[in-house]
Amino acid sequence: MTGRAPELAIVGAGPAGMAAAITAAGLGIDCTVFDEQAAPGGQIYRNVQRLARERPDDLTLLGPDYAAGLGLVQAFDRSNAQFRPGSSIWEITADGGLGLLDGTGASALAAERVIIAAGAMERPLPIPGWTLPGVMTAGAAQTLLKASGLVPDGPVVLAGGGPLIYLVAWQLLRAGVPVSAVLLTAPRRQRLAALAHLPMALWEAGNLAKGLAWRKETARRGVPFIGGVQALAAEGDGRVERVRYRDAHGRDRSIDCALLLLHDGVIPNTQLSRVAGCPHEWDARQRCWRPTADAFGATPLDRIAVVGDGAGIGGAEAAATRGRLAAFDAARRLGRLEPVEMARRAAPDLRRLRRQMALRPFLDAWFRPADWLAVPPDDDTVVCRCEEVTAGDLRRVVAMGCLGPNQAKSFTRAGMGPCQGRMCGPAVCEIFAREQERPVSEVGYYRIRPPVRPITVGQAAGLSGLGEPGSSGALPYRIETATSD
Repeated sequence: MTGRAPELAIVGAGPAGMAAAITAAGLGIDCTVFDEQAAPGGQIYRNVQRLARERPDDLTLLGPDYAAGLGLVQAFDRSNAQFRPGSSIWEITADGGLGLLDGTGASALAAERVIIAAGAMERPLPIPGWTLPGVMTAGAAQTLLKASGLVPDGPVVLAGGGPLIYLVAWQLLRAGVPVSAVLLTAPRRQRLAALAHLPMALWEAGNLAKGLAWRKETARRGVPFIGGVQALAAEGDGRVERVRYRDAHGRDRSIDCALLLLHDGVIPNTQLSRVAGCPHEWDARQRCWRPTADAFGATPLDRIAVVGDGAGIGGAEAAATRGRLAAFDAARRLGRLEPVEMARRAAPDLRRLRRQMALRPFLDAWFRPADWLAVPPDDDTVVCRCEEVTAGDLRRVVAMGCLGPNQAKSFTRAGMGPCQGRMCGPAVCEIFAREQERPVSEVGYYRIRPPVRPITVGQAAGLSGLGEPGSSGALPYRIETATSD
């Protein structure tokens, strides 16, 4: 597919991408939003328009935070921004080049500025048995509820940590799903560390109260919250039938279930920012990698910005604020706003962002991911699902002298499957760090190479847009040779 390239390309139609597009279009910038889904909203506001129209009871069931996204989606629809649904971006280059794949084929285009608003992803939690049918992530269960109104018909156990686990348990109960238990992996001693951040968190007391209300209502309905658990494992004959765990007193326990929902918090989805060449830094507080970016989303690459939860976890409201700030910065760079005027317009959002992020230190301390390697997974536990690489496979290559996750690709193919390491990268790096007795920040992460989404040889061969007006004039697919760590 060919077409005129926009001044501003926005990748992702979640809260950050939509807010950036609304603001940019209002400033007269020619912008286009690309998203893989059929409708705007991203993961957090997925399907909100259709639910409001066709399933209003489900809109109420999911809660006011979800319903609040309807106004943002409607404002996005009313804006002059162009929307390209069903569009996968499989490459971004530092000079603004994009590789695009949609229903008509593959194409290349270039924009004067690119805002990556790829959002967050659930942190992988590889435990024994997590590949059994009936084991999925809490976010996936929430997506099924939003997209199709599908809910489990058997007893559910949720395990892991993070605010989302409280929300999903609350939503499932409201949908009539029996929840047997919520197993929390965070050590109880973390609560003391979190209390030091409580005074600042009270700036966002409303959001703090919402989380407490989810938990209180879930507990009131008879769901036990079991804290300090370790050694999680899913067991069953052909599908999950029970979850085994070790409680805070060191006793082995099990709970029968038809569905086990795992969740260990969310982390920035950095695949696109990495393939673009943005530098990344280790966030010890949130225990994840994030792109190096300022409050406006600007990265060290002149044409690339990263916003929303893809730049650091902050939640939907903060993501929208970051999107607006990135749009103001884009307007300055594209000559639509003078620096003084940009600063004036951005000032309220900068103040708003400081207030919205005030709760994060408390949440990050309270829900800090547990060291799931404190009870290391056995050698048979699958870590890379795409290539069926086990924890034992990784330990063996470390013992052979493998330097890190990139070299491990040559030995094990971990990270070389269709997901390009999204589902195994954090866990692989944690295993290397433990086995080599090094911090994760030194171990590093996969070098992500294009395409970050599957593309066939035929689609690549038929790539359109090369050498045409508005195109980058060069194939955005880089051929690279593997190197050692």
